[in-house]
Formats: sequence, C-alpha cells, structure tokens
Amino acid sequence: MIGLHEGKGARPRRKKTAERALTLRLQVVACEPAIWRRLVVRESMWLSRLHDAIQVAFDWFDYQTHAFNVDDLRYGNPLKREELTIEDDRDVSIADLDLDHRERFTYGYHFGEGWQIEIKLEKTGVAEKGHFYPACLGGERAGPPEDCGGIEAFHDMLACLKEPHTDLGREWIEWVGPDYNPEVCDLPKINQALKKLGK
Repeated sequence: MIGLHEGKGARPRRKKTAERALTLRLQVVACEPAIWRRLVVRESMWLSRLHDAIQVAFDWFDYQTHAFNVDDLRYGNPLKREELTIEDDRDVSIADLDLDHRERFTYGYHFGEGWQIEIKLEKTGVAEKGHFYPACLGGERAGPPEDCGGIEAFHDMLACLKEPHTDLGREWIEWVGPDYNPEVCDLPKINQALKKLGK
C-alpha cells in the first residue's frame, strides 16, 4: 500500500501568512476645524464591525442608515431600489477592498443629514499577539452630536456654544448636555468602548 505522500516526498507545509493590522485615518468631510480619528484594525475585520467602530469613535448611536462607498459599490444595510443598491456589509471584509491599490473610500451616515467620513490607509503592519483591535491611536475634537442637523447646523451650533449667554447658546447647551466639549476627543473612553466590540 502506497502512502499519500510517498513517491513525491512530503509536501512542505505552507507557512501561514501573518494577519495584517491596518492603520486607517478617518476624517469627517467638510468640518472646520478638522474632526478625525486614527484607528488600527485587523484586515480581516468585517465592514459591519468597522461601522460599529466608527460609531464608537465619533460617539454616534447607530440610529440612522449607513453605507460604505467604494468606487461604484455601496455596502451597508442591504437595500435594493431602482436607483440604489446597497450590498450587505456583513459579507465583506476590509481585506476585500484591496486598500493597497485604493487611495480612499468613504463612509456615509444619516443620509438625511449627509455625514461623510473619508477613510485612508496610512500604513500596514503585522497584527501583534496581545494587542487589542480595533484601537484608536489618536484624534482631534469631539464627533458632531447625533441628530444635530448636518454640517451647516453643526457649524452654527459651534458658534452658538461660544455665546452661552444668548438664547440660542443656552438652547444648544441644554440640547447637547453640560458634558459636551467640541474640543475634546476622549481616547480612553473611545478605547474602552471599542474593547467591548471585539474583532
């Protein structure tokens, strides 16, 4: 009886390719001053989980529709209409996007308000054992509050918050709450919430 590997010699075992960790820069489009985050994620992460991480990073609550825009393709909550098709983002990983050959892609949130986040690959490395992914390495400024009305309303809100003695200033302070500080990106809070997400 001939063994499976006889004659040709035992096949050399393929070395398992180390999983990559990607450093992504996410910036809210058209915000002045800039609001951004730097996330490190595993390349195998599903886009649906990246969506969860983005929600955490910008302190949003996933109340609204979202979609990743990659060239002519859309990934998010599945939808088919005559003019719009959104594929399921639970079936697509970041690796599937081939970011080494793509300068950027975008994430749209709350279609009514039109928030867009530009996502760029900054660097790649090896996912290290004992490191937790996703992780937020840096960022500036608090995310725009959920349901604040879109980019123009957000800029108006920022101006009003600088005038707390006015009626509009008091209204916005009451709406966002006393703890909201547009200047602060709370990295420890973001990373604590990201740890609850897992891979």
